[in-house]
Parts: sequence; C-alpha cells; structure tokens
Amino acid sequence: MASSAVQITPIENRVGEVTKSKQGELHQDVEVGIEMVDIDRIEKVYAKLDRRILPAFWVLYFLCSAIRSNIGLAQTMNLEQGHDLGSVLNITPKQVSTGLALFYVCYVLFDLPSNLIMSRVRPHAWMSRIVTCVGIIGMCLAAMNAAWNLYLLRLLLGIVIAGMWPGMSYYLTLFYPPSRTGKRIGRYFTASQMSAAVVGLVSAGFQKMDGVGGLVGFQWMFLLYGVVGFMVGISLLWWLPDRPLAPGEVRQRSTWMKWLPEGRPALVGEDARIHYEDLTRVYSRKMWNMKDLWNVVTDWRIYPLVVMYFGVVGVGNGTQAYATVIIRGINPSLNGIQLSLLSAPIWIMDLIAILLVTPISDRFHHHRPAFFSGAVLIQIVGLLLATFAQNWSRYGGVLLVGFGLGPTVPICMAWTNEIFQPRHGEVGVAAASALVSGLGNLGSILTTYALYSGWPEDAKAGPRIYRKSNLVMIGILCGSILSAASMVMLLRVFGSSSRAKQISSASSTSEGETGYVDGAARREVQQRGLGRMFCFS
Repeated sequence: MASSAVQITPIENRVGEVTKSKQGELHQDVEVGIEMVDIDRIEKVYAKLDRRILPAFWVLYFLCSAIRSNIGLAQTMNLEQGHDLGSVLNITPKQVSTGLALFYVCYVLFDLPSNLIMSRVRPHAWMSRIVTCVGIIGMCLAAMNAAWNLYLLRLLLGIVIAGMWPGMSYYLTLFYPPSRTGKRIGRYFTASQMSAAVVGLVSAGFQKMDGVGGLVGFQWMFLLYGVVGFMVGISLLWWLPDRPLAPGEVRQRSTWMKWLPEGRPALVGEDARIHYEDLTRVYSRKMWNMKDLWNVVTDWRIYPLVVMYFGVVGVGNGTQAYATVIIRGINPSLNGIQLSLLSAPIWIMDLIAILLVTPISDRFHHHRPAFFSGAVLIQIVGLLLATFAQNWSRYGGVLLVGFGLGPTVPICMAWTNEIFQPRHGEVGVAAASALVSGLGNLGSILTTYALYSGWPEDAKAGPRIYRKSNLVMIGILCGSILSAASMVMLLRVFGSSSRAKQISSASSTSEGETGYVDGAARREVQQRGLGRMFCFS
C-alpha cells in the first residue's frame, strides 16, 4: 500500500466514535478493517527501528557482559601454570568472592540515579558514556596485581555500568509500545548468553597466549575486551538515535551538550510520522518531578517484581560467575581449557530458550507470569539434578539451569514496563526498571559472595561439594515463583497492570492517572496471528 494512502487515527477518537454510534458493531468492524490495511506498513516501520537499535544494543550488551563476568573465567584460566587469578593476585577464593560481590553493591546503589539522569539527558549519549567507561575499567583490570586492585576496580565497574540494563529497557519504551518490548528485550538479552558462551570458548585461546608480552592469559582477555568496549562506546554517539520527536519538531540542545555529535534520526519522512502517531497511542513525554518519582517508588507493584528478579538474576549471575568452578566440582581432573569449553553450552541452552519463549510471552503477554514461573521450575529441576544426580548427569542439570534462566529476566523487565508505563508514563518505566534491576541484584550479592567458593565449608572436595549452595539457589527461586503468583492475585484484587480494558469499554481514566492505552497489544492479536510470532519485523 502506498504511504500516501496510510491513514492513522488516534485510538481515543476511534473508541469514542464506536461508543457513541448506535451501530457499534458495524463501526468496530470498520475500525478493524482500517487497522488491517495499516498493519503491514506499521510493522515495516518497526522493522526499520529494529535494524537501527537492536544490533547496537546487542553489541554493547555483549561487551559489557563479557567485561563484567570475565572474572569468573579468570579463576580457572592457566590453573596448571599457576597463572589463574587467585595465584597471580595472591588472593584466596573468599577474596575473589568479595571482589565479585562488591560490583553489585555499587550496581544496586547507582542503578536508579543513572536511569533518572538518562530520562533528563540525551539517552543515546548516556548509553555511550556507560559503555565507554566500562571499556576503560576493562583495560585497567588487566593491570591488577593485588586484592585491593580487584576490590577498587570492581567497585568502579559497578558504578559506571549501573543503569545499563534498566536503561536499555527504558530506552526501548521511547520507541516501542510495551506489548512490543518483551521480544526485543529477549533479542538483545541473547548477547549476555552469547557473551558467556563465546568468552568461554575464546578464553581457551587466551590461555594459549599465556606469557606473550609478559602478560598472563586472563590479562590479555581483559585488555582486548576493554579496548573493543571503549571503541564501541564512542561509536554509539553516532550509532544510536536520540529520542523520537513529533513531525516538524526541532530538537532543543542544551549548551553543555552542544559538543556531542547529532545522531542520525531513526526514521524520517512518512515513516517518522506513522511511527510517532502509532507511538502516541501509549506514550506522552512530560518532565517528571519528585512527586511523580515518589508515586512510582511507593507503588506496591514494584516490590513483587523485585522479589521475582532477585531470585532469577541471583541464580543467573551466580551461575555465570562460578560456571567453571561448578563444573570442576563435578570432575576435578578437568584442566582450564576443558572447563572453559564446557561452560559454553550452558549459555547456548540459555540462548535457545530466549529465542523460543520470549516471542510467545509477547504474543500472550497477559500470561507472562505463567511463562516466567515455568522457566523458573526448569531451573529448580536442573539444580536438583546438579545436586543429587550421579557423574555427568549433574552436568546435564547445569545445562537445564541455563535453559530455564534464558526467558526469565526479559519477561520480568517486559512485565515491569507493561505495568508501569500505563500508570506512570516515562518516569514510571525509568524508575521502576531501575529499582527492579537494582534491588533485585541484591540476589547477585548473595550468590557471588556467600555461595560456592565464598562458602569454604561447602567448597570442600567430595561428593557433597556445593550441595548447600545449590539448595540456597533453589530456595530463592521458589521465592520468585511465589512472588509471581502473589502479583497475579494482587493485581486481580487491587488493580490491573494495564489499561487495555479501557479500549473495549471506552471509559475515561480516573483523575490523577495517566491513562495511556496500548493499542499495539490488541492489534497484534487481531491482525498478526500466531503465524508471525517469531518474525523479526
């Protein structure tokens, strides 16, 4: 269909017409017919956005995940030569666990401030700042030679990377309705899994570089990833688009940010108009104040989501930090290269689950808690196998943990967006995603500091090695499932997570509520069908 023929009418007007008409059913049919004509063009517009935004997010998340989690691999790299992290820095496993946990302390403290700043400034520049600083810290990690170096750099890494994950979620809501975000979060979240798999495989090569130029294997790993991260961070100033503007609106640039390059718009011409009119069905930007922020912080809906996130992200980061340590507990005779290679399939399983489950959870977005809970149950089964099974069946349990981990974090963040954008607008997404991510990462402090190598009694060699750590992880996962179930019941009793019902009832929102309406969710069910669930448009 020619672009000049596309007609998009604000959904509020159409709902009003349907309500006032005596022939409501006829008008509803006409309305659906118009949307069916428009839907292909709208999908092509979002496909263009995907090609511009998602590859950038994938690359930046891949590199930041690699730099953040390489400490886990460094614990077993070149172990036979005495060039592993503990031996080079002359530190104990408990001190390594402390360094791992310190990252999350700063991450928790600075997540919310970072996201709130991002909502005030140019978001693409803030994302560039995050990745550039992570690259610098990554290069500095190569120069560590004592425990205090590890502690300081992990603290600094937590400060500079804080806000990256919730910031990406917030950034998406500037360009996509909430019902479209889950699948896209899942797509770039695959970068974390690919990063864990690839760095595990590539670390085998870095171990072959041990001694080259006077650096041990893990130092080469930190240095090269840091250099690439720095270069990618700078390039994001030109790669990522700034927030969308209304057709004809000119961006106002503050004096202190005039030196930043002007990024190329994500869409131009008719595409930009179609996107803006479709997006304004659910999105209306206004500068937030402290009262708006307080309304978000005191919204009870945040805290069940925090508990959900606490369990799954704690298990995820604990598994990522100690994957090679856990596998070595299954078979102590494995060398460093073998451990690195065996860690990769965990994250390949994770990747497969993301690609399979997140598109379905977007399609049936009213049932996100069920998809979340099902994936958590798979993790619990995997941990039980890893704890009580015999020989290499335990490794199969670890693979199941990886598969179950995949969809949980994207589903949790997508549900957060879906709940808080209709109620609180832009500040709701920025603050809620930061609080869920920040407070939820308290689980990572638990799993990286108090479990596995950080629990000397549990790390004693023998058939029961890491049994108590695995049972603690099962316990916090049970808490995630209970919290998801509680959230569903509370929403039914005290209020829906969405204003979608207003479309069919054409009722006005109550005073003091934002009342954004996500027409995209209804259109996807009516026009796209299950056949295009996994498409990349």
